Amino acid sequence: MSDRETRHAELASTYLPDDLLGRFRARADIYDRENRFFDEDLAELTAQGYLTLFVPEEFGGAGLSLNEVSRLQQRLATAAPATALAVNMHLMCVGVVRAMFERGDRSLTYVFDEVMAGEIFAFGVSEPANDWVLQGSNTVAQPQEDGGYLLTGVKVFTSLSPVWTRLITHGLDSTDADNPRLVYGFIERSAEGISVSDQWDVLGMRASQSRATILKNVRMRPEKVARRIPTGRYPDLLTFAITSNFQLLIGAVYTGVARRALDLGAAGLKSRKSAKNGTTYAQVPEFRARLADALMAYMAVPAQLDAYTRDFDDLIDHGAGWPLRLVSARINASNVARHATETALMCASGSGYNNSDELNRLFRDATAGLFHPPSADAARPMYAAALLDEPTVA
Repeated sequence: MSDRETRHAELASTYLPDDLLGRFRARADIYDRENRFFDEDLAELTAQGYLTLFVPEEFGGAGLSLNEVSRLQQRLATAAPATALAVNMHLMCVGVVRAMFERGDRSLTYVFDEVMAGEIFAFGVSEPANDWVLQGSNTVAQPQEDGGYLLTGVKVFTSLSPVWTRLITHGLDSTDADNPRLVYGFIERSAEGISVSDQWDVLGMRASQSRATILKNVRMRPEKVARRIPTGRYPDLLTFAITSNFQLLIGAVYTGVARRALDLGAAGLKSRKSAKNGTTYAQVPEFRARLADALMAYMAVPAQLDAYTRDFDDLIDHGAGWPLRLVSARINASNVARHATETALMCASGSGYNNSDELNRLFRDATAGLFHPPSADAARPMYAAALLDEPTVA
């Protein structure tokens, strides 16, 4: 085992030991059935120091890299995908600040202190009917005399809704019609004007409780304003850090889902008896081939994540090639998760169709991968342009 793999194994044993994963897996079914938040999982993760993984050691945290956190998130998702997806949003916010810190921008280091003090961060950027995502906003950011803003709008799929205390979010300041600005920063849960929808009865990833957040003249204090940038495709370190952490960590979750599904599919074939062949289905060529194809498709995904997270940690400058890498990693992981869970269901046969079966939940959890931005349809023009309209991007 290489030194790097030894390190990953040590981190897994430290932060996500087998007995902890066993408890998470047992509770995942309960959370899903009862459509409730993963309070017990979060308490155990907090006690493990999991929420401080990205905080540099000099601020009291674990100081892990994106590559290391990605591996841990893959492991967590094999036991509790919804827990992993929701915790992702806190980790992503802290990872953004860490990425900026490592690239020389220390303007948001107060976030590290807040994480160490127990604050829980969430991601509040996605909006209804805003396919610009990071490059536009339907939320109104009304400037105040002290340099702060009042935000009014709706943010959807806000994971960690029951517990977050800090929300990274954005809005549009259009007071200068000729020079509108996107305002990024953090708001506090204690601010007036924040309400959370009580509607969350969805197909999968139910324990994430990713409810809509409604903002009505919510104050973003001036010292919590992180950026004022032009709308559209304007390069900025903050939005680059958000895109990188979001896409790669989301990809890690669905990679973990795929891994677990393949293992369950193999177990299903070993346990099923074929009267026709006088053996288990694990020896039936058609089923062996089906599972083999799914494994081959899966293996490219963790390799892609491993390569891109290491490049990110090493500050490799891929320039215009970064979005192509980041989005493809997340979309490929989502696609593989859906394919792997479907394959595993076919291997398990009727038992996997039962609502009580883990594969049933994994299949539904994997479907949530269709809804993370950008969708495949939204992303395709970027890839087509890279080959057809611009110099080839490697």
